[in-house]
Amino acid sequence: MKKFALLLAALVCFSAAAMAEEEEGFVSLFNGQDLTGWTVNGGYATYAVEDGCIIGTCAPDKPMNTFLCTDKEYGNFILKFQVKFLENGNSGCQFRSHTRPENGRNRVYGYQCEIEPSGRDCGHIYDEGRRGHTKGYVWFDTFTPQERFDASKADWKVGDWNDVEIQAVGPSIKTWINGHLVADIMDTYDMTGFIGLQVHAGKACKVAWKNIRIKDLGVSEWKSFFVKGDDGKYKLENAYFVLPQEWSFMEDGTLHGDHKSAERRDGLVISNDNYDNFAARVTYRMNGGNSALYFRAEETEAPWVLRGWQNEIANNSKDSALWHTAGIIKGKMIPGRGWVVSNDEIVENVRNKNVPEEWNTTATIAVGDRMVQTLNGYCTSDIVDPKCEKTGKLGLQMHGGTDCEMFFKNWDYMPITPEMVELINRK
Repeated sequence: MKKFALLLAALVCFSAAAMAEEEEGFVSLFNGQDLTGWTVNGGYATYAVEDGCIIGTCAPDKPMNTFLCTDKEYGNFILKFQVKFLENGNSGCQFRSHTRPENGRNRVYGYQCEIEPSGRDCGHIYDEGRRGHTKGYVWFDTFTPQERFDASKADWKVGDWNDVEIQAVGPSIKTWINGHLVADIMDTYDMTGFIGLQVHAGKACKVAWKNIRIKDLGVSEWKSFFVKGDDGKYKLENAYFVLPQEWSFMEDGTLHGDHKSAERRDGLVISNDNYDNFAARVTYRMNGGNSALYFRAEETEAPWVLRGWQNEIANNSKDSALWHTAGIIKGKMIPGRGWVVSNDEIVENVRNKNVPEEWNTTATIAVGDRMVQTLNGYCTSDIVDPKCEKTGKLGLQMHGGTDCEMFFKNWDYMPITPEMVELINRK
């Protein structure tokens, strides 16, 4: 019997390796024999290898969720595995995740693809130990159509093996359950981290995983328009000032802008280059006036210079809303579209209001016709607009004709390559 068990384990291991080889670029994360390359973090659940599968078993009524985590971190990837509940409970797959000390143990936090025995919520994106269950949010795919979850649940095999696929490419995160696309979100919180298999705390749970393989697609990195020179002082890189007398860098690298109402022109920082598909983010605080993160904008003859999209910065419920502004080209006014999308209720819930003491971070992700805005890590809009500009400048604004004081830090951008776009658009 012992020889038969060893033979069976070897066959399962060979099968997993063969599956990885058949899928070009994929490698197995589990050798089918032991937990080499994995470390347990969090609570008190146990993990073992049985018949070429990883088995996670809950420690009843013990605190903290438990995770079997890869020793290696990954950035962009496609992860595939099969999962089955041997005893009902709750599970999930962490990715781009990390740990922090908590109650004498390593608390796991980061993105999670939800996995539970009924199939109802499988494929949802949760933010374990960080943003989940805060600001009234549980799931971070709030703009995902319900029919995707319904289709996935209809094909979920209760008590049997199910296929899970997770893709992370730059700011794009997508999940598939048994071949059905479920979540499709844009988020800029983390670009790297480990992968972890969860056993949720509770009265019971026993989960099996097999055929765990990954295609490593490298890492997407942020680039900054604010750089520290050899002299220790900060300066712009790949961008320039409009009304440079209004701008100065502080010692910590924060860009300070001071604009007076007598100046009718906008004070701007404008990128040298055009960007078509990208993620851009800026952390800011303000003391009066009006501002914006410009994107896909063109330079014009207007006093406000740029015509195009504004991710609004206003210190009110229009923060992170999309405004499309007009411009003047060859002496002719080219109209804008005004407010294209806003979400006052979400914004008022997630923005930090104790200005000027507190900072807010807004981000824009643009891929083709799709434009996504986030504020402090929460999605405020996700639209597809065939009429939108497809390329243009990035910029920071201090609105003309008003007293405005702005503080900007960490103004970053991440180009999204054509190869990344192809993956992001996978169905």
